[in-house]
Amino acid sequence: MTCFLVLLLFWGEVKVGFGQINGDGRKHITWNDLNVDDHRSPLRESGYQKRVIVVDVNGRGDSVTVQGAVDMVPENNTERVKIHVLPGVYREKVHVPENKPYISFIGDQDQASATVITWHDKASDHAPTTGGFIGTWKSASVTVESDYFCASGITFENTVVAAGGGVDGYQAVALRISGEKAVFYKVRFLGSQDTLLDESGSHYFFHCFIQGSVDFIFGNARSLYQECEISVVGDGFAVAAQHRNSVAEDTGFSFVNCTVSGTGNVYLGRAWGNYSRVIYSYCEFDIDVRPEGWRTGEFHQDKIPWYLENTNAEVEEQIGAEEQRGPEP
Repeated sequence: MTCFLVLLLFWGEVKVGFGQINGDGRKHITWNDLNVDDHRSPLRESGYQKRVIVVDVNGRGDSVTVQGAVDMVPENNTERVKIHVLPGVYREKVHVPENKPYISFIGDQDQASATVITWHDKASDHAPTTGGFIGTWKSASVTVESDYFCASGITFENTVVAAGGGVDGYQAVALRISGEKAVFYKVRFLGSQDTLLDESGSHYFFHCFIQGSVDFIFGNARSLYQECEISVVGDGFAVAAQHRNSVAEDTGFSFVNCTVSGTGNVYLGRAWGNYSRVIYSYCEFDIDVRPEGWRTGEFHQDKIPWYLENTNAEVEEQIGAEEQRGPEP
């Protein structure tokens, strides 16, 4: 029942399916937006429905960098622009600003590992302009602030490795997403501490691979993770840290038909807000889960809704009955 309610809430906001391109001002994402074909209309043409910018690290495209392709997209864009990133390793920080919506990053859905955007910033790195530290948010290898963004067949990576159960200053984000209505399909997110900053907005992750060790899915978005593989590396700590702070916030993370595997001894979630909300439905766990299941820290257990539904019996035995289900959201 919980799974159904979360799906209903999410799909009420985002339309994803085999739709047609509707032209200017389209307010949804279609499966076509996640693919690119051989017919590529140059960006300069007018009256077209498909616009494709080719990125090739070897210089055979329109840009040798992903950021260069993003810079080619006009501000306040109203039509889908597909950035086709050919196989290669792109060592750069990428920023998709708020005023550039309707952008797709498209790699190879059959081999997402062949196309990698990677960088190595961490929270404790010095900020040259302020003299302080860049902080977690600015450590992201890729930052997306625009609406209706989607990506498929690509890898977002931060190569910084945090030792043990996490090290202050070693938060290192692979992707930060704060735009509204985003879709990720067959995308890999690689990192250690704080890999995926699912900051705000309504987002859908389908058939994705997410790797990390500490709080590596975190933020205050309203997101559905469906049939994703979640891989814990190192000693492990908490898989998800959700930042919902009041009952009025319609946010939370829902994991449906996902697999959680790897090393260490983990919490399924850590409270990062007074009303953090995380749901696992029909998930499989091939990892040791701590008996308490969740880490509430300084927050009140009776206010934090955790759900664990229809999972494998071994995990249900590891976690006590009281820890499997929290209060109503």
